[in-house]
Amino acid sequence: MSFKKLIEPLKDALKVQGFEAPLPFQKKSLSKIKGGANVFGIAPKGSGKTTAMVLGVVQKLEGKAVDEAPRAIIFAKDKEAVLELYREFRKFTSRTDLRVYCVYEEHNIDAQRDDIYDGIDILITTPKRFNKLFFMNNVNVRMLQMFVVDDAEFLFRGSHLSDVSRLPESLERCQYLVFSTKYDERFDRWQEKFMFHPQMVMVK
Repeated sequence: MSFKKLIEPLKDALKVQGFEAPLPFQKKSLSKIKGGANVFGIAPKGSGKTTAMVLGVVQKLEGKAVDEAPRAIIFAKDKEAVLELYREFRKFTSRTDLRVYCVYEEHNIDAQRDDIYDGIDILITTPKRFNKLFFMNNVNVRMLQMFVVDDAEFLFRGSHLSDVSRLPESLERCQYLVFSTKYDERFDRWQEKFMFHPQMVMVK
């Protein structure tokens, strides 16, 4: 998929940042994300995975704010990763209406709850903080369209995998995107439980 098929705010943002054409991974993955497929994106660092994810999410949400409940949730390993993703999203959403918000352990949970209640479209979060907010009934997932994990290798340390795997149990229908430098056989369980018929996008 070429950048020409993206919504105008994304094309404008890409132009400002000097992007002229998609990298091989981006070209392969963006069309599948746009088409609604569940995707495993497997590629080395520097292949454009994060940018492909950001573009795919903003494109799918059409750059428009809708209601109050989040429509996309992106899981990242820690505060630093969450904030880095937030900055990446801001580069591509500044010309849209999308409300991007991030949560992590080191911030006041009551303030985070209130901000989420006010209305957001994209939530970037650590697994631990999301679970705490979710099981306190502070995150409404009825509008959720996209479930995303960035740099998914972190899931296999500590309790992250089980923390992230709990959310799909509460979802009726959602698009799942998982980005990693390699495929782990433990993801086979996701294919059996909720990530049905995923498409693999691999670049070496």
